Amino acid sequence: MHRVVVLALDGVIPFELGIASRIFGEATGASGEPLYEVIVCTVDGKPVVSSEGFAIGAAYDAGALDGADTVVIPPFTALGPVREHGRLPEPVAGALSRIRPGGRIVSICTGAYVLAAAGLLDGRPATTHWREAEAFQRTFPQVRVDPSVLFVDDGDVLTSAGAAAGVDLCLHLVRLDHGSEAANRAARGCVVPPWRDGGQAQYVERPIPEAAQATTAGTRAWALEQLEQPLTLAQLAAHARTSVRTFTRRFRQEVGMTAGQWLTRQRVERARRLLETTDLTIDQVGDRSGFGGPSSFRQHFRTIVGISPAAYRRSFPSPERVTPAVRGRPDSGG
Repeated sequence: MHRVVVLALDGVIPFELGIASRIFGEATGASGEPLYEVIVCTVDGKPVVSSEGFAIGAAYDAGALDGADTVVIPPFTALGPVREHGRLPEPVAGALSRIRPGGRIVSICTGAYVLAAAGLLDGRPATTHWREAEAFQRTFPQVRVDPSVLFVDDGDVLTSAGAAAGVDLCLHLVRLDHGSEAANRAARGCVVPPWRDGGQAQYVERPIPEAAQATTAGTRAWALEQLEQPLTLAQLAAHARTSVRTFTRRFRQEVGMTAGQWLTRQRVERARRLLETTDLTIDQVGDRSGFGGPSSFRQHFRTIVGISPAAYRRSFPSPERVTPAVRGRPDSGG
């Protein structure tokens, strides 16, 4: 039987620690037989203190890694020198050295720091939580970081974005190992979708960039109030009381993208808020966000967010749109 070993480190986040046990433990064959053996270990077999302050014990030490087919590294908050200098504590490095050649290794969220510090991600694509992506890339410039996806499968090394993206990755592994039916059974047992559209780009907060002396800041604030209107570069430059050429140069210096790219992103952000909080139709949302037509809206939204407006709305239902059955109450009767 395929053995999955989860390595819990000091500061481990309890939710993510339990993902592998829950998903792989729920995976069964057509006759109900278990498909995986899942065990949890710590470096020395002693309890670790979780991110929430309570101790978590394990029945195994790092010796369990010797016979692992898949090793899972959940995220932990005690990153310390791993995050700042890209160095693993010697006991952790020693534990990882026990993983057999050809074994599959998986990280969830900031567990990617461990893989990168061990040199397992050098020259390879990887992801982590979008909030950590920039810091991760600075510490490990040799890693090809993609902060927009839910997970990256690079064969024997796989990485996921934060929290629930670990569920997506574990289901992906069940699907690879045993097919869609087994993955779907596991997903149903855990009451989660067997596959989520899009990536973590749909969850990223994108505040308006500001500079210490942002000469285009006033025009950006004005443009946000005019998003429903077609805005040209000439209009923006006129509002800033500068030439188009000067405005274009200053805007890119201050914001890091062209005015057109920025406007598109702000319109997508408005559309996201409208999809989350109103019952406007998709076309109405596109119109109120300043897109020239339905096809333009759908194309730009999918390019930036990774999924269609309709799929995004299903991911963020407002209370008014949630049916009684979804709330846990039957449609009728007690």
